[in-house]
Formats: sequence, structure tokens, C-alpha cells
Amino acid sequence: MQIVDPNNPIPKYLQISAWLTEAIQIGRYPLGQKIPSEVELSRMCQVNRNTLRQAIAELTKSGLLLKKKGKGTFVTALEASALKHQLNRISSFGQELSKAGVHETTHLIAKGIEKPTNHAAKALALDSNSQVIAIRRLRTGDEIPLIYEETYLPVDLFDGILKMDLTGSLYAIFTHSFDTVLARCEQTITAVCLKGEIAQLLNLKKGAAALYMESVTYNDNNMPIEFLCGYFRGDKYAFAVELGQYHLTEQ
Repeated sequence: MQIVDPNNPIPKYLQISAWLTEAIQIGRYPLGQKIPSEVELSRMCQVNRNTLRQAIAELTKSGLLLKKKGKGTFVTALEASALKHQLNRISSFGQELSKAGVHETTHLIAKGIEKPTNHAAKALALDSNSQVIAIRRLRTGDEIPLIYEETYLPVDLFDGILKMDLTGSLYAIFTHSFDTVLARCEQTITAVCLKGEIAQLLNLKKGAAALYMESVTYNDNNMPIEFLCGYFRGDKYAFAVELGQYHLTEQ
């Protein structure tokens, strides 16, 4: 069995960490059990020990593994600790990860002006002949792919944004460079199975479970200014919301 595909653009240590995670979840390495040594795993994966140590370090950070000096590395959880995205306010991905102590990096996949789908046009209150600014990005935490997102913006509201650095917070750009007030946001979240291209970007197998979020953000004039489609890794992410007091309503 080939664990690491040298032709896969995903870094080798991430391929190994994904394989080890799956092995733990299917019971090959049960909770509390010691996993093979670095030498054995290096041979199995056909990589050097530095690459293998990177993979182990990723799973140690996520809480799946624990290294015990002089004893080895042991399985301490069957699932990684999920990052949480709060739904009770508008916030950026970078802000959420920073609070969790995770280093965030954004990779720009593509950008340009294109004709929107009917769904995107409707979300932005545009007619079918309009064009939109499209920005596709991969968001990572501690170099682990977490979210693939597609952002669609009205051309007339964000002229010149494609010339800017789009690897940071788009919300900061909206606010500071275009004097846009982010007044409210409507979000819809569903469970999906990933298609091949997006699954590969997120370092998952085709058909893997994910959380799909559609988000429409409005300015202070109640105009939709952003339509965002985000695919969140189901094994890494959770959504959290705080609810108010329950009140009994008479029927």
C-alpha cells in the first residue's frame, strides 16, 4: 500500500498525518496504544525521519497523539479537537484561529472577474447579465488545510480590489480600503460530501464529510456586498452559537 504519493502537490507530512488519522479512527491503532516507532513509520511511508516527525507533530498539536520520553508515541484521542467558529457575530477566519492559538495562512488559488451563477447573482441582487469579482482561497491553520472558500463581490463596489494583497482579511479590506460597514450577515450551513478537486485541496479523500456554509453579508444600507461559499473540514471544524433564555409561548 502506498501511503505517500510523490506526485500529489500536498506536502508529504500532511499525507502521512491524514493516513495516521484515518488509521486511528478505524481502530488500527486503538486509544491508549503505542504507534510504531519513527524508524518503522519512516520505512512504511518511504520518507525520511524529519518528514515523519513533522506528521507526528501535527497530530500531537491536534491532540490525537502524545509523545512520552523514553517510551514512544501513544494514541490519546480518536478525534482531533475541533476548532470552533462562532455564529453570533461577524468575524474573520484569522481572528477565530488567532484566539485558538493557531497560526493562520491564506493561499490565493484564483482571482478574476466572471459571470456569476444564477444562485450567486440572486444572492447579490444582481441581474443575470452582471459580472462579479471572484476570489478563491485555501485557508490553513498551522499549515493544515481547513477551509476552501469562494468569495463573490459586486464589481462596482470593489473596483481595484484584485490589485490588492488578498491573502489577509477581506473584511479588513472591505472596512478600511472601501469604507464598507459590515452590518449583518445571513448564513446557511449544510453537511456535504466533498468532490474530488476540493477534497484534494483540503487533503481529504473524495466523498469525505464537510460542512458547507453560504454566507451573504450586508452593508449598513442593507445591500448585499459579499456572497461567500465555504467548505469546512468536518474532522477539524465545529460551529458554535450562544442562545438566549427560553420563554414559554402560549399556543
